[in-house]
Amino acid sequence: MSITRKVQQTPTGTFFVCLPRDWANENKLQKGCEISLEETSDGKIIVSAKAETEPQLKEISLTAGPFLSREIVGRYLLGYDIIRVEAKNRIDSNMRNLIKSTSNSLAGLMIVEETTSSMTLQCLMQQPFTSPEKILQRNQASTVRMIKDAVTSFVTSDMDLAKNVIERDVENNKFYFLLVRILRTILQNPRLSEKLAIAPIECLDYRLAAGFIEGIGDACVQMATSALELDDAKLSEELRRLLQELQATCLDANEQAFKSFLGKDISLAENVRKMRVKVDDACSQIAAAAKDSSVDLMPQILTAVSFLRQIYERSVDMADLVV
Repeated sequence: MSITRKVQQTPTGTFFVCLPRDWANENKLQKGCEISLEETSDGKIIVSAKAETEPQLKEISLTAGPFLSREIVGRYLLGYDIIRVEAKNRIDSNMRNLIKSTSNSLAGLMIVEETTSSMTLQCLMQQPFTSPEKILQRNQASTVRMIKDAVTSFVTSDMDLAKNVIERDVENNKFYFLLVRILRTILQNPRLSEKLAIAPIECLDYRLAAGFIEGIGDACVQMATSALELDDAKLSEELRRLLQELQATCLDANEQAFKSFLGKDISLAENVRKMRVKVDDACSQIAAAAKDSSVDLMPQILTAVSFLRQIYERSVDMADLVV
Protein backbone atom coordinates (compact mmCIF):
# COMPACT_ATOMS: atom_id res chain seq x y z
CA MET A 1 0.00 0.00 0.00
CA SER A 2 1.35 3.42 -0.99
CA ILE A 3 0.20 6.62 0.75
CA THR A 4 1.09 10.15 -0.31
CA ARG A 5 1.49 12.96 2.22
CA LYS A 6 2.43 16.62 1.72
CA VAL A 7 5.45 17.91 3.57
CA GLN A 8 4.51 20.78 5.89
CA GLN A 9 6.62 23.33 7.74
CA THR A 10 6.27 25.15 11.04
CA PRO A 11 6.96 28.89 11.38
CA THR A 12 10.34 28.01 12.91
CA GLY A 13 11.38 25.99 9.84
CA THR A 14 10.80 22.41 11.07
CA PHE A 15 9.47 19.99 8.43
CA PHE A 16 6.80 17.43 9.38
CA VAL A 17 4.50 14.83 7.80
CA CYS A 18 1.30 13.43 9.31
CA LEU A 19 1.16 9.68 9.94
CA PRO A 20 -1.76 7.68 8.43
CA ARG A 21 -4.53 7.40 11.03
CA ASP A 22 -5.28 3.72 10.28
CA TRP A 23 -1.61 2.78 10.70
CA ALA A 24 -1.37 4.71 13.97
CA ASN A 25 -4.51 2.99 15.31
CA GLU A 26 -3.28 -0.47 14.28
CA ASN A 27 -0.04 0.12 16.17
CA LYS A 28 -1.89 1.65 19.16
CA LEU A 29 -0.05 4.94 18.95
CA GLN A 30 -1.12 7.78 21.21
CA LYS A 31 0.02 11.33 21.85
CA GLY A 32 3.52 11.21 23.31
CA CYS A 33 4.42 7.76 21.91
CA GLU A 34 7.86 7.35 20.38
CA ILE A 35 8.40 5.97 16.90
CA SER A 36 11.58 4.82 15.15
CA LEU A 37 12.93 6.54 12.02
CA GLU A 38 15.71 4.84 10.08
CA GLU A 39 17.41 6.21 6.98
CA THR A 40 18.46 3.70 4.32
CA SER A 41 21.46 3.94 2.00
CA ASP A 42 19.22 4.88 -0.94
CA GLY A 43 17.72 7.91 0.85
CA LYS A 44 14.52 6.34 2.13
CA ILE A 45 13.22 6.69 5.68
CA ILE A 46 11.60 3.69 7.36
CA VAL A 47 9.02 4.54 10.02
CA SER A 48 8.37 1.88 12.66
CA ALA A 49 6.30 1.81 15.81
CA LYS A 50 8.63 1.46 18.81
CA ALA A 51 6.84 -1.78 19.77
CA GLU A 52 8.06 -3.31 16.53
CA THR A 53 11.77 -2.60 17.00
CA GLU A 54 12.20 -6.01 18.62
CA PRO A 55 11.50 -8.91 16.24
CA GLN A 56 8.42 -10.93 17.10
CA LEU A 57 8.36 -14.71 16.76
CA LYS A 58 6.19 -15.86 13.87
CA GLU A 59 4.02 -18.83 14.79
CA ILE A 60 1.71 -21.12 12.84
CA SER A 61 -0.26 -24.31 13.45
CA LEU A 62 -0.48 -27.14 10.90
CA THR A 63 -2.73 -30.18 10.77
CA ALA A 64 -1.05 -33.56 10.33
CA GLY A 65 -1.77 -34.68 6.77
CA PRO A 66 -0.31 -36.29 3.62
CA PHE A 67 1.63 -33.15 2.57
CA LEU A 68 2.88 -32.22 6.02
CA SER A 69 6.59 -32.39 5.13
CA ARG A 70 6.16 -29.92 2.28
CA GLU A 71 4.07 -27.66 4.50
CA ILE A 72 6.76 -27.59 7.19
CA VAL A 73 9.48 -26.77 4.64
CA GLY A 74 7.26 -24.08 3.11
CA ARG A 75 6.60 -22.36 6.45
CA TYR A 76 10.28 -22.60 7.36
CA LEU A 77 11.23 -20.86 4.11
CA LEU A 78 8.65 -18.15 4.82
CA GLY A 79 10.48 -17.33 8.06
CA TYR A 80 8.19 -18.89 10.67
CA ASP A 81 9.98 -19.41 14.00
CA ILE A 82 7.50 -21.77 15.66
CA ILE A 83 5.60 -24.47 13.76
CA ARG A 84 3.04 -26.52 15.69
CA VAL A 85 1.75 -29.78 14.24
CA GLU A 86 -1.54 -30.98 15.67
CA ALA A 87 -3.75 -34.02 15.18
CA LYS A 88 -7.33 -34.67 16.29
CA ASN A 89 -6.44 -37.84 18.17
CA ARG A 90 -2.84 -38.99 17.93
CA ILE A 91 0.21 -38.48 15.73
CA ASP A 92 1.20 -42.00 14.69
CA SER A 93 4.79 -43.23 14.59
CA ASN A 94 5.15 -42.88 10.81
CA MET A 95 4.00 -39.25 10.87
CA ARG A 96 6.19 -38.58 13.89
CA ASN A 97 9.25 -39.96 12.09
CA LEU A 98 8.38 -37.85 9.04
CA ILE A 99 8.27 -34.71 11.16
CA LYS A 100 11.60 -35.56 12.77
CA SER A 101 13.32 -36.26 9.44
CA THR A 102 11.96 -33.02 7.97
CA SER A 103 13.16 -31.09 11.00
CA ASN A 104 16.63 -32.62 10.68
CA SER A 105 16.85 -31.51 7.05
CA LEU A 106 16.39 -27.82 7.93
CA ALA A 107 19.13 -25.79 9.62
CA GLY A 108 18.27 -24.63 13.13
CA LEU A 109 14.83 -26.27 13.29
CA MET A 110 14.38 -28.48 16.35
CA ILE A 111 11.54 -30.27 18.13
CA VAL A 112 11.09 -28.46 21.45
CA GLU A 113 7.83 -30.02 22.67
CA GLU A 114 6.10 -33.31 21.96
CA THR A 115 2.82 -34.86 23.14
CA THR A 116 0.68 -37.70 21.79
CA SER A 117 -1.38 -35.32 19.65
CA SER A 118 1.03 -32.45 18.93
CA MET A 119 4.64 -31.60 18.13
CA THR A 120 6.21 -28.13 18.31
CA LEU A 121 9.17 -27.22 16.12
CA GLN A 122 11.16 -24.05 16.69
CA CYS A 123 13.92 -22.43 14.67
CA LEU A 124 16.64 -21.69 17.23
CA MET A 125 18.93 -19.67 14.98
CA GLN A 126 19.92 -16.47 16.70
CA GLN A 127 19.64 -13.14 14.95
CA PRO A 128 21.26 -11.21 13.43
CA PHE A 129 21.52 -13.66 10.56
CA THR A 130 24.74 -14.65 8.87
CA SER A 131 25.04 -12.66 5.65
CA PRO A 132 23.66 -14.36 2.49
CA GLU A 133 27.09 -14.04 0.86
CA LYS A 134 28.79 -16.11 3.57
CA ILE A 135 26.15 -18.84 3.40
CA LEU A 136 26.41 -18.94 -0.39
CA GLN A 137 30.20 -19.23 -0.12
CA ARG A 138 29.87 -22.17 2.27
CA ASN A 139 27.37 -23.83 -0.03
CA GLN A 140 29.67 -23.31 -3.01
CA ALA A 141 32.71 -24.71 -1.15
CA SER A 142 30.73 -27.80 -0.17
CA THR A 143 29.58 -28.30 -3.76
CA VAL A 144 33.12 -27.96 -5.16
CA ARG A 145 34.25 -30.81 -2.90
CA MET A 146 31.26 -32.88 -4.04
CA ILE A 147 32.21 -32.36 -7.72
CA LYS A 148 35.76 -33.58 -7.11
CA ASP A 149 34.71 -36.58 -5.03
CA ALA A 150 31.83 -37.59 -7.31
CA VAL A 151 34.15 -37.87 -10.33
CA THR A 152 36.87 -39.57 -8.29
CA SER A 153 34.39 -42.16 -7.02
CA PHE A 154 33.29 -42.83 -10.60
CA VAL A 155 36.69 -43.20 -12.24
CA THR A 156 38.16 -45.25 -9.39
CA SER A 157 35.02 -47.27 -8.53
CA ASP A 158 35.29 -46.06 -4.93
CA MET A 159 31.96 -47.15 -3.46
CA ASP A 160 32.57 -45.65 -0.01
CA LEU A 161 33.38 -42.25 -1.48
CA ALA A 162 30.28 -42.40 -3.69
CA LYS A 163 28.08 -43.10 -0.66
CA ASN A 164 29.75 -40.24 1.19
CA VAL A 165 28.93 -37.81 -1.63
CA ILE A 166 25.27 -38.82 -1.49
CA GLU A 167 25.16 -38.38 2.29
CA ARG A 168 26.77 -34.93 2.10
CA ASP A 169 23.96 -33.63 -0.09
CA VAL A 170 21.74 -33.45 3.01
CA GLU A 171 24.03 -30.81 4.53
CA ASN A 172 24.27 -29.08 1.17
CA ASN A 173 20.49 -28.79 1.04
CA LYS A 174 20.48 -27.30 4.54
CA PHE A 175 22.61 -24.40 3.30
CA TYR A 176 20.21 -23.90 0.42
CA PHE A 177 17.05 -23.88 2.55
CA LEU A 178 18.67 -21.62 5.14
CA LEU A 179 19.68 -19.11 2.48
CA VAL A 180 16.20 -19.04 0.95
CA ARG A 181 14.70 -18.48 4.42
CA ILE A 182 17.04 -15.55 5.10
CA LEU A 183 16.45 -13.98 1.67
CA ARG A 184 12.68 -14.12 2.17
CA THR A 185 13.03 -12.63 5.64
CA ILE A 186 15.12 -9.77 4.22
CA LEU A 187 12.44 -8.99 1.65
CA GLN A 188 9.90 -8.71 4.46
CA ASN A 189 12.18 -6.60 6.65
CA PRO A 190 13.91 -3.62 4.96
CA ARG A 191 15.81 -2.86 8.17
CA LEU A 192 17.48 -6.28 7.96
CA SER A 193 18.44 -5.51 4.36
CA GLU A 194 20.43 -2.51 5.56
CA LYS A 195 22.15 -4.44 8.36
CA LEU A 196 23.26 -7.24 6.06
CA ALA A 197 24.25 -4.84 3.26
CA ILE A 198 22.18 -6.53 0.58
CA ALA A 199 19.62 -4.67 -1.51
CA PRO A 200 16.22 -6.34 -2.00
CA ILE A 201 16.86 -6.54 -5.76
CA GLU A 202 20.04 -8.54 -5.07
CA CYS A 203 18.01 -11.15 -3.18
CA LEU A 204 16.61 -12.40 -6.49
CA ASP A 205 20.08 -13.00 -7.93
CA TYR A 206 21.22 -14.75 -4.74
CA ARG A 207 18.12 -16.95 -4.85
CA LEU A 208 18.88 -17.94 -8.46
CA ALA A 209 22.58 -18.54 -7.75
CA ALA A 210 21.67 -20.74 -4.78
CA GLY A 211 19.34 -22.73 -7.02
CA PHE A 212 22.12 -23.32 -9.56
CA ILE A 213 24.52 -24.47 -6.82
CA GLU A 214 21.87 -26.77 -5.37
CA GLY A 215 21.29 -28.22 -8.86
CA ILE A 216 25.02 -28.88 -9.23
CA GLY A 217 24.94 -30.76 -5.94
CA ASP A 218 22.09 -32.89 -7.26
CA ALA A 219 24.14 -33.68 -10.39
CA CYS A 220 26.99 -34.82 -8.13
CA VAL A 221 24.62 -37.14 -6.27
CA GLN A 222 23.44 -38.62 -9.56
CA MET A 223 27.01 -39.21 -10.68
CA ALA A 224 27.83 -40.87 -7.36
CA THR A 225 24.76 -43.06 -7.81
CA SER A 226 26.06 -44.07 -11.24
CA ALA A 227 29.39 -44.95 -9.61
CA LEU A 228 27.56 -47.35 -7.30
CA GLU A 229 25.96 -48.99 -10.34
CA LEU A 230 29.40 -49.69 -11.83
CA ASP A 231 29.97 -52.26 -9.10
CA ASP A 232 33.38 -53.85 -9.84
CA ALA A 233 33.60 -52.66 -13.45
CA LYS A 234 36.84 -50.86 -14.33
CA LEU A 235 37.25 -47.98 -16.76
CA SER A 236 40.10 -47.89 -19.24
CA GLU A 237 43.05 -45.63 -18.53
CA GLU A 238 42.05 -43.36 -21.42
CA LEU A 239 38.49 -42.95 -20.15
CA ARG A 240 39.75 -42.12 -16.69
CA ARG A 241 42.03 -39.45 -18.08
CA LEU A 242 39.34 -37.94 -20.31
CA LEU A 243 36.74 -37.85 -17.53
CA GLN A 244 39.18 -36.21 -15.13
CA GLU A 245 40.06 -33.62 -17.76
CA LEU A 246 36.37 -32.86 -18.33
CA GLN A 247 35.85 -32.63 -14.58
CA ALA A 248 38.75 -30.16 -14.29
CA THR A 249 37.25 -27.96 -17.02
CA CYS A 250 33.76 -28.02 -15.49
CA LEU A 251 35.18 -27.32 -12.04
CA ASP A 252 37.21 -24.39 -13.38
CA ALA A 253 34.08 -23.02 -15.07
CA ASN A 254 32.10 -23.38 -11.87
CA GLU A 255 34.67 -21.58 -9.72
CA GLN A 256 35.09 -18.76 -12.25
CA ALA A 257 31.31 -18.40 -12.52
CA PHE A 258 30.99 -18.06 -8.75
CA LYS A 259 33.79 -15.49 -8.57
CA SER A 260 32.25 -13.54 -11.43
CA PHE A 261 28.89 -13.54 -9.63
CA LEU A 262 30.25 -12.23 -6.33
CA GLY A 263 32.58 -9.72 -7.97
CA LYS A 264 30.24 -8.73 -10.83
CA ASP A 265 33.17 -9.48 -13.13
CA ILE A 266 31.99 -9.58 -16.75
CA SER A 267 35.36 -10.77 -18.11
CA LEU A 268 35.29 -13.86 -15.88
CA ALA A 269 31.69 -14.51 -16.90
CA GLU A 270 32.74 -14.40 -20.55
CA ASN A 271 35.55 -16.89 -19.86
CA VAL A 272 32.96 -19.34 -18.56
CA ARG A 273 30.93 -19.07 -21.75
CA LYS A 274 34.04 -19.49 -23.92
CA MET A 275 34.76 -22.85 -22.26
CA ARG A 276 31.81 -24.42 -24.12
CA VAL A 277 34.00 -25.42 -27.07
CA LYS A 278 36.42 -27.20 -24.74
CA VAL A 279 33.58 -28.95 -22.92
CA ASP A 280 31.91 -30.08 -26.16
CA ASP A 281 35.22 -31.41 -27.50
CA ALA A 282 35.91 -33.35 -24.28
CA CYS A 283 32.41 -34.87 -24.33
CA SER A 284 32.91 -35.99 -27.93
CA GLN A 285 36.25 -37.62 -27.10
CA ILE A 286 34.72 -39.51 -24.18
CA ALA A 287 31.80 -40.69 -26.32
CA ALA A 288 34.24 -42.00 -28.94
CA ALA A 289 36.42 -43.74 -26.35
CA ALA A 290 33.34 -45.26 -24.66
CA LYS A 291 32.54 -47.24 -27.82
CA ASP A 292 35.32 -49.65 -26.93
CA SER A 293 33.75 -50.34 -23.53
CA SER A 294 31.33 -53.13 -22.73
CA VAL A 295 27.65 -52.73 -23.52
CA ASP A 296 26.83 -52.68 -19.81
CA LEU A 297 29.42 -50.00 -19.01
CA MET A 298 28.75 -47.56 -21.82
CA PRO A 299 25.39 -46.18 -20.50
CA GLN A 300 26.97 -45.28 -17.15
CA ILE A 301 29.85 -43.48 -18.88
CA LEU A 302 27.52 -41.41 -21.06
CA THR A 303 25.33 -40.66 -18.04
CA ALA A 304 28.36 -39.39 -16.11
CA VAL A 305 29.25 -37.13 -19.04
CA SER A 306 25.68 -35.81 -19.05
CA PHE A 307 25.91 -34.91 -15.36
CA LEU A 308 29.23 -33.12 -15.87
CA ARG A 309 27.67 -31.15 -18.71
CA GLN A 310 24.83 -30.18 -16.36
CA ILE A 311 27.43 -28.81 -13.95
CA TYR A 312 28.89 -26.70 -16.73
CA GLU A 313 25.49 -25.45 -17.96
CA ARG A 314 24.46 -24.36 -14.47
CA SER A 315 27.79 -22.58 -14.11
CA VAL A 316 27.03 -20.69 -17.32
CA ASP A 317 23.62 -19.77 -15.89
CA MET A 318 25.32 -18.38 -12.79
CA ALA A 319 27.77 -16.39 -14.88
CA ASP A 320 24.84 -14.94 -16.85
CA LEU A 321 23.56 -13.33 -13.65
CA VAL A 322 26.46 -10.89 -13.92
CA VAL A 323 24.94 -9.43 -17.08
